[in-house]
Formats: sequence, structure tokens, C-alpha cells
Amino acid sequence: MKIAEILSRLEEMAPLAYAEDFDNVGLLVGDSNTEATGVLVCHDTLESVIDEAIAKKCNLVVCFHPILFSGLKKITGKNYVERTVIKAIKNDIAIYAIHTALDNHKQGVNKIFCNALGLTNTKILVPKQNFIQKLVTYTIPENVEELRNALFDAGAGKIGNYEDCSFNSKGIGTYMGNEDSNPQVGERFEFVENDEIKIEVTFEKHLQGKILKALFRNHAYEEVAYEIYNLENQHQNIGLGMIGELTTEMPEHDFLQFVKEKMDCGGIRHSQFLNKPIKKVAVLGGSGSFAIKNAIASGADAFLTADLKYHQFYEAENKLLLADIGHFESERFTKNYIVDYLTKKISNFAIILSQENTNPVKYF
Repeated sequence: MKIAEILSRLEEMAPLAYAEDFDNVGLLVGDSNTEATGVLVCHDTLESVIDEAIAKKCNLVVCFHPILFSGLKKITGKNYVERTVIKAIKNDIAIYAIHTALDNHKQGVNKIFCNALGLTNTKILVPKQNFIQKLVTYTIPENVEELRNALFDAGAGKIGNYEDCSFNSKGIGTYMGNEDSNPQVGERFEFVENDEIKIEVTFEKHLQGKILKALFRNHAYEEVAYEIYNLENQHQNIGLGMIGELTTEMPEHDFLQFVKEKMDCGGIRHSQFLNKPIKKVAVLGGSGSFAIKNAIASGADAFLTADLKYHQFYEAENKLLLADIGHFESERFTKNYIVDYLTKKISNFAIILSQENTNPVKYF
């Protein structure tokens, strides 16, 4: 099995197009055409993880955080990033990072976070915008079903919990072909008025190539009339953070103790108690200070995230309990999820969970 085949499976789970613009995801080191010997899944790719991959005969490391985030001008081994990359290259080990592609997935990092806390009725906290496009095309009635089904098969027509969604309206199309034309209906130089159906479907923008390929391959006309629009709609199934509900409300102190145990936290920094029960909980794995206002607007009683600065605790505005549970801790079950996914998708192949604890933060 080629490394590329494994990466294709990963991108079925978390398309790289889901990642944030600032991120550096995908294959960072290595050749995807190399035969895979095994996969080691980790949180952070460090030298010790590469050593583990060597020992376990894995030539692909799938990590959550990218080891290469900003550009490298030199690779001389002067810091941990350069040393890790050098060791990986010397030992023909590929490195693939998934990061915010999985953060933004509805079953990804934040759903895993919610599941660990037993939250129900979950939904995306910060839905992704400018990610949906709309295709409008026109065809003869006899071609509608074939064309529409081809567009659905390519990924169009998915809205929330529904598939095969489209809007279809009848109209009259007109055209006149020149000497080089080969019209489906009518003759060259003949002005044609023809019954047509207008088909409208939405799709995620990274699927545009597949959608257009399906359109051109299955459309009845020689020249395909179509338009693509960028929509400002929020995508309710893609985005950062998540909000859900505890099965039973808890006092604030009990809630934080519960979180500490479930997420195995070394400590929790939090805003002042408001003496209100906790029922509705917002979460955002990793650095989530940007979503404090979203958590408040959602009506959350508590917001769990990481990497909060001193003054950001004031932003709770006595409207919710704001808690920093630790960056690693908020994402700690992510690598297990990736291993479970790959094990189901690729049978009889070594998919190994790294035993290295790469959390750089220690608690006294």
C-alpha cells in the first residue's frame, strides 16, 4: 500500500480544505508514492516520536499539530523542529499533519471533546463562512434526472442532515448555433426556443472540480451554460468549537472537578464563580480565546478551552464560567480517534498509537 492511499483515507475523514487559512496541513515531509510499512499516530511530531516510528518500523507519522508551521530558511539542526525534520528525512519517514482540518469537522476534535464530557444536543459553536458555493445550470427535461444524480454523486446537494437537495424550475431557453456548432436540439443557424429546466444545487467549495467534471460529462448540451456563486451562508456542519448540554446540571465546583477528571487535567484556570448551575457547555479544543463572545452569545453556562491570557478572563463579563483546561488536555483524545478511524478503514495493516507524551507543559 502506498502512503498516498492512506493519506486519501485521512482526507476522506478530514478534507484539507476544511483547515484554516493560517494552518499548514497535509504531507509535510516525505514522498507519498513510497510503500507504507506502518503508521504511527501522535499528537506532536518530536525527535522522540521519530525514534518511536523507527523502532516500530513505521514510515508514516500522522500527527495532529504540524511540526512545520512557518517557513524554514535553513535546516541545520539548531532547534527541535529542524532536528525532527532532519531525522525524519534521514530515515525515510513521512510526516502528515491534520490539525484544523479535523478541528473544523463536525465529528472531529470538538465532538471528541464533547463525547468525553457526555454532552448531548451538540452543534458547531463558530460555523465556517464563505465555504459554500451554488451551481446553477440549465438542461432539457430528458436530461434532468441523469444530470442531477451525477451532481449529487459528486457531492452537491448536501444541506445539514439532508442529501440530494436541489431546486428545479421550468423555463424557456434560446440559442442559435454557428457553423462550428452541433446542437442537441435544432440546426445550425436556427434560432431555437426550447423547454428547459433550471437546476440549482449547493456544494462545499473544495468540491468544485468534481462538480464541474460531473456537469460537463453528463450534460446534454454541447455548450454547457452554468453559473457558480459564492454564498455567505454559514456551514452548520463545519466550524470551530461546539456547544452541548450535560445530562444533569452541576454546581460550578463539581463541574470543574468533573472536567478535571474526564480530561485528566493537571490544573484548571478559571474565571470567578457566578454561583449558577452549569448545564449548557461550550468547548473549543486548543487556543480558543477568539470564541469567548460566541460562547456567551450561544447562552453557554461555561466555556472550556485553552491558552487564555490574563486579561481574557475578564471577557467572561460575569456571563459564564470561563475555564482554561490546558491545550494538550483539550485535545488529548484526538490521536485515539484517528487510530480508530484508520483501523476501521484499513484492515490488516499496522496502525499504531504513539506512546510518547508530547505535552510540553508540566504541573508542579
